[in-house]
Amino acid sequence: MGKARQTFERRQLGLTLRRLREEAGKSQQAAAAWIGKARSQFVELEDGRGTLAADVLENLLDLYGVTDDERATVIELGALARARAKRRAHTDLLPGSFQRFADLEANATEINCYEFGIVPGLLQSLGYVRAMIDDGDGVWWQPSHAELSERIAFRLDRQERTFGSAEAKTLRFVLTEDALTGAVGSPDVMREQRRHILKLLESNDNLTVQVLRSDTYGNPARGGGMTILGFGGRGSPIGFTPTVFGPSTYLDQEADIADLLRVFQRLQELALDPDESVRLIRRIDEED
Repeated sequence: MGKARQTFERRQLGLTLRRLREEAGKSQQAAAAWIGKARSQFVELEDGRGTLAADVLENLLDLYGVTDDERATVIELGALARARAKRRAHTDLLPGSFQRFADLEANATEINCYEFGIVPGLLQSLGYVRAMIDDGDGVWWQPSHAELSERIAFRLDRQERTFGSAEAKTLRFVLTEDALTGAVGSPDVMREQRRHILKLLESNDNLTVQVLRSDTYGNPARGGGMTILGFGGRGSPIGFTPTVFGPSTYLDQEADIADLLRVFQRLQELALDPDESVRLIRRIDEED
């Protein structure tokens, strides 16, 4: 195992291996011993500051019982983690990209998220989640009850990993007013969604939600979305820009993160403050 500087690809590999280890019920000490390494080296690996030779990675995956497509994906992650190429942006083209985003999200200590016209995934109610995924069933993928259920379960698990984390996260969201009045599911679903946000705010002191009014001028991110993940002392921030179709882009260069944070701060300035936002959500709900 070589000690290396932390890169996006190595962080993806490390977090993926951590999740697989936990799912397999193995300790860091046991996993380190299995591949003949010190626990300190193994910690470096899971923190994205280490790499594994291909044969050693294969051996570790044997311990975790990882097979088939998932195994092939992790092996490819390992190859990317060993590469020295430096790129400004990172596009995750491998299968299971949503799971790797969720791993990064769960590892973050700070999440700053802006969405235009849609409620961010972490704030979505069960009915909203079901309606959003149902809208894509048979369109983005072949109709499948099993896949529908898996996608819903994944979204709910992602929320639990964030809001149920033993380590409190700082969560800041800016969403546009039309996200609160949109036609997702049914009027009842939208009513449930607004009340779900209010309940989350009541039960999570570390959560801030601001609403950007539809009549606000000067929005520098109109039509787009972004998430900036902070990791405290565990690593540098990572930016994420989602797309409707195709792979999403990650940014981890200091200049790019500075740009994203500057835009997010501008959105916070333009949006209603947290108390005003709560009052607006309640007013929309009362008038519905």
